[in-house]
Amino acid sequence: MTDANKPPNPEIVHVHVTHPDRDNLFRIAATPSDLIKKNVKTFGVQCTQCQKTLDKLLKCSKCKGVWYCSKECQKKHWPAHKSACHDVERSSGALKFVRVFCANITLMMFLKVAIIYDCGLLDNPRLGFDVPFMARVDIAVEPTNILDFAGLYLNNGPIAEKLKGMVQVNAVSAWDPKTHPPLTPTRLRLWREARAQSIAAGYGKDPVGLIEFLNYTENSTTAAFHIASSILDIARRREPFLCSSAIMGNQFEKPMDSATCIEYINLHIRADEQNQLLLRTEMTEQDKEVIRASGRNEDSLPVSLLNFKMQRELLYANIVKLRR
Repeated sequence: MTDANKPPNPEIVHVHVTHPDRDNLFRIAATPSDLIKKNVKTFGVQCTQCQKTLDKLLKCSKCKGVWYCSKECQKKHWPAHKSACHDVERSSGALKFVRVFCANITLMMFLKVAIIYDCGLLDNPRLGFDVPFMARVDIAVEPTNILDFAGLYLNNGPIAEKLKGMVQVNAVSAWDPKTHPPLTPTRLRLWREARAQSIAAGYGKDPVGLIEFLNYTENSTTAAFHIASSILDIARRREPFLCSSAIMGNQFEKPMDSATCIEYINLHIRADEQNQLLLRTEMTEQDKEVIRASGRNEDSLPVSLLNFKMQRELLYANIVKLRR
């Protein structure tokens, strides 16, 4: 068959349906913007070199992923930071999103439940008390419109130069002392200080851990947190999520596990059309390229994490099928 006689490539038409109750459900569960802004102010940042708590952030102008109290500390830290310092397009780096995410009561509740399962807190009563634990949370920015995501992933249409994006959680995984390097002295000190502060504040019965937030760069942000007994109870009860199909209207249950909690977090952020959660931003070319690379099935950690998320969450099922 000659090229002239070949049938044209079939046109792919994407249809996305939104559940009619989505907006009402979002308003019921969403943390108000003013409360998020208030909580952000309690999120302290330490100098990467000397661990002094910063009143004013002086960040690395190249990677925007480390912070210093002075130029002297930046110079001292440069030999250690040099290999991980790479250009990023986003002017504020990932710290802004991390602080806002941690200040959001609803998102953190479901993230903590996911961490309880992934880190095995229900199986080991010592964790968070005399034994530290840490969870790695990989975040990314993807289009607010799933059709734009499909366009990037399938590379089958023009994409706007300025594309609205939102923070998403691609994966949560546990630091395992048996297979991972030991916690650094800085992280151990952060955990011990947080443990002592929790006891002093009257929360001595709550486990305390660390969260390491990462995006597709090599820089990360580590924060300490405690888990209230009410959240541990939610994890123990394992009451399933009740979901509804936007197309058929039928209801179905999804198990209370780490994957479902992460999916809820991502859908909750996606439903925030007015940016009440303060987690929306313009996408950079770096953000877009991770999705394109995933569609090309390239071999890299950001691609693997995104592919894992797409296989796990129902929203992406048809897009994955089209790629095959």
